[in-house]
Amino acid sequence: MAQPTGSKKHTAGALDIRNVIGALLFVYGAILLVTRLVSGDEGGENSAGVNANLWAGLALAAVGAGFMIWSRVRPIVVPEHVDSPEDLTPPKR
Repeated sequence: MAQPTGSKKHTAGALDIRNVIGALLFVYGAILLVTRLVSGDEGGENSAGVNANLWAGLALAAVGAGFMIWSRVRPIVVPEHVDSPEDLTPPKR
């Protein structure tokens, strides 16, 4: 269904689940990166010399940022009004 040319689209905004998931992943990644910066090279004996906090933190921060960018580029459009639950179901073919 096409929207009239003069109507403003209403998006989910902060309530979009992609923003919530992206923010959580980004925060967890930032915590791992800060842990890596504070602890330095110690604590890597269980990861066979690979700095797991650094790489996991970078990956989580990148995926979290990707989720937030995705929600900005392709926002979810919320309908203006819904009269009945039947309005939400797709038409039958």
